[in-house]
Amino acid sequence: MTSWEQVYQKWETFQDLDANLKNELTKLNGNQLALEDAFYKELTFGTGGMRGIIGPGINRMNIYTIRKAVNGLANYLLEHTVNVKDRGVVIAYDSRHMSKEFAIETAKVLGAFGITAYVFKSLRPTPLLSFAVRYLGTVSGIMITASHNPPEYNGFKVYNEDGGQITPNQAADIIACIQQTDDELLVPYMDQATLEKEELINWIGNEIDNAYLEKLIDISKLPAEEREQEKAIPIVFTPLHGTAYELVSQGLAQLNFTNVHVVEEQAVPDPEFSTVKSPNPEEHQAFTRAIQQGKKHNAAILLATDPDADRLGVAVKDDTGNYQVLTGNQLGALMLDYILSHSDSALLKSGRMLKTVVTSELGKAVADYYGITTINTLTGFKYIGEKIREFDATGETFVFGYEESYGYLTSSFARDKDAIQAAMMASEMAYYWKNKGKTLHDALHELYERHGYYKEDMTSLTLKGKQGSEQIAKIMATIRSEPLQEIADLCVKATEDYLIGQRYTLDNPENIEAIELPKENMMKFILEQHSWVCLRPSGTEPKIKCYYGVCTENEKESIQRISALKQAMERILEQIIEG
Repeated sequence: MTSWEQVYQKWETFQDLDANLKNELTKLNGNQLALEDAFYKELTFGTGGMRGIIGPGINRMNIYTIRKAVNGLANYLLEHTVNVKDRGVVIAYDSRHMSKEFAIETAKVLGAFGITAYVFKSLRPTPLLSFAVRYLGTVSGIMITASHNPPEYNGFKVYNEDGGQITPNQAADIIACIQQTDDELLVPYMDQATLEKEELINWIGNEIDNAYLEKLIDISKLPAEEREQEKAIPIVFTPLHGTAYELVSQGLAQLNFTNVHVVEEQAVPDPEFSTVKSPNPEEHQAFTRAIQQGKKHNAAILLATDPDADRLGVAVKDDTGNYQVLTGNQLGALMLDYILSHSDSALLKSGRMLKTVVTSELGKAVADYYGITTINTLTGFKYIGEKIREFDATGETFVFGYEESYGYLTSSFARDKDAIQAAMMASEMAYYWKNKGKTLHDALHELYERHGYYKEDMTSLTLKGKQGSEQIAKIMATIRSEPLQEIADLCVKATEDYLIGQRYTLDNPENIEAIELPKENMMKFILEQHSWVCLRPSGTEPKIKCYYGVCTENEKESIQRISALKQAMERILEQIIEG
């Protein structure tokens, strides 16, 4: 009997197994491939938490894998932080299947340790959870969400006492504590009635929402008297069946945007996300209904938030009058330019802009233009949050942080990407440029004319299951052992291997520079003619992602170069997999 079969048998014969999970296991009886995938490994707890398909098994999201994770986290908190039981942990959840149930299970296990849980009465966005950690002064925060993954997924995301996602070092210690839990089926927990009787669970109403909204209005760059004026610019907003409806609507209202049209059928929380193929604003199909409504109301800007409201997508009219979905790189550069152009230069001498290594270099060009220092981080907003925390000690000023995957942060009262903040800033930008007789599309092309025609793209190759994991590992091992010399007829000038933290040039490979960032399984190739390619396995999905960036003197040439790079990398990856 193989090891996965032994684990399956343990679950199958466990007398107190949850009835729903027992029924699902029965349905899988005889399906060896499905059972192996559910039991062949434990669901990975990565640098931010865990995410997976809901169902029975140690490689699935269910009450037992949740309990095991919380058990480990509780032991970590008691060992590494102070006043844990009094300060407690705040828990929020989104609109997905089992989200509230998983939130309550989390509180039950914390209660067994005597740790107080603060749980929102109803669904809330991820950035509000980040803010709540800081507002309540808890030792940690937990968000039950799978962000924009398909409906069958859910996740468990951990935040530190600063309100940021846990750092790699913190994650490593938490994982070690989780692994000390021998049996996920036997984790101690307290029933909900006892939790409430002993006041180990506190239900949160609107107090934190109101405190957040007070902070939100202060991110505006408009003069105080202009904030009070009615703004009739037409806006269409869709929360894509997620958590953002209330806070985005209230945020726009308090800035006196009076012509906001919500896509009503997508304002209703729905774990199946029934009106979209994917609740991901990065994918243009998510804007289908917003575009229909935008045309009806002649909207200047369309806003779309993902289910847990940490990512924002924006569409604006192009030169032909059709709606164009901006990329994360484009929207980030526009917001950065707007913020810096409306900030006191004297106050920005210590200003710092944060972006990831796979985010467009257009952001750095904009920051340089205003005399602001750019700091690159690894992919993942946890690294941006970690830098902001360092600024608290160094006196450096955080002015903006963003990543290409639609994540932005304008003000550090939250410490994770915040689609609500971004929605306010994007709407204000659209209002500002409209008053000048321009669209955000016009403003973007002004940036290109000033800084060059930057263009970026990303492709992802999905390789599911055990075989897929092995193929992804093979790709990265091959790229490391046989470094690329050229891509699409562009010579590789330098190679950056973030796993070993080294950068070297091809003309002088012995001259090795250290990369002062945490280690990550990622390779970046700096090419001639202001181009680059980066290869990175996803930490949360069965994918390997390839990022591309170029800059030329005109848009057509940039589009052609990106296309050539994509085709070349697709051939390279295909050859490695088949080889």
